[in-house]
Amino acid sequence: MTTLEPLFDRKLLASRQLRARAGFADASFLWKRAAFDIAYTLGAINRQFEHVCDLSARDGLVGEILRSQLPEKFSHWHEFDLNPKSSQEFLDLEDPVLSQDYDLMISVLALDKVNDLGGCLRKLVSHLTPDGLFIGIVFGGETLWGVRQCLMQAEISHRGGAGARLHPVIDPSDMIDLLRISGLNMPVVDHDVVSVSYDNPLGIFKDIRAMGEASILSDRPRLGLNRAIIAEFCQLYFDRFSDGEGRVSASFDLITLSGWKPHENQQKPLRPGSAKMRLSDALGVNEIKP
Repeated sequence: MTTLEPLFDRKLLASRQLRARAGFADASFLWKRAAFDIAYTLGAINRQFEHVCDLSARDGLVGEILRSQLPEKFSHWHEFDLNPKSSQEFLDLEDPVLSQDYDLMISVLALDKVNDLGGCLRKLVSHLTPDGLFIGIVFGGETLWGVRQCLMQAEISHRGGAGARLHPVIDPSDMIDLLRISGLNMPVVDHDVVSVSYDNPLGIFKDIRAMGEASILSDRPRLGLNRAIIAEFCQLYFDRFSDGEGRVSASFDLITLSGWKPHENQQKPLRPGSAKMRLSDALGVNEIKP
């Protein structure tokens, strides 16, 4: 029987994120944005969280922002990181094994690089307490779409074909069902497109490397980009995405996934026919009968 090669090379991801640690703070703007988005969501929830699990702590930035924004919200904060050489505890999201349960789990820009996302989510949800909350942020479909388009066109122009040099992105339309199948109630999927301005297109690649987000596809092209391809890519990108003042923009799509572990006290949808007021009465209009 043939064994399919995993989509992502997780060992390469660990190596790249470890190498990026020194410069990560200079390229962590997406993690900051995600942290403030999560803080806004949690600020509207009238409850405290006793044990919080940060599944992708990296340099601890997300936890620092959340604790500073909502200091009374959390009692015990537990951080995990992909790389065992980090200051946090090690956690492999390919097979997450946690020693306790948590009433809040947070994952920022990590689950989109897991080979078995459904299996990972099910295992994580098994470590949520009843009525526990899961919030995950992943890269979505509009992320760097202009870079993909121009890079592919430039490579085809010079080589007659192009390989996958950026990660595939998650389709949010699939995520509601995935959250439900994973065991979460009241699933919500939302997205926020962040536009970033650069002096030139090569600045985008510099940030990607500094984030530790360069391609970890198992089937990534081994042949690098030559100067002619890079030059044409830059020209194409300037032509299509410049602002008229010599700068270009790039988009990052942040998809937020959330849901609650089932609990008997959670709100439940009304049974069909159990409404106590007709819709026409609520809207203040006359009901038209067939």
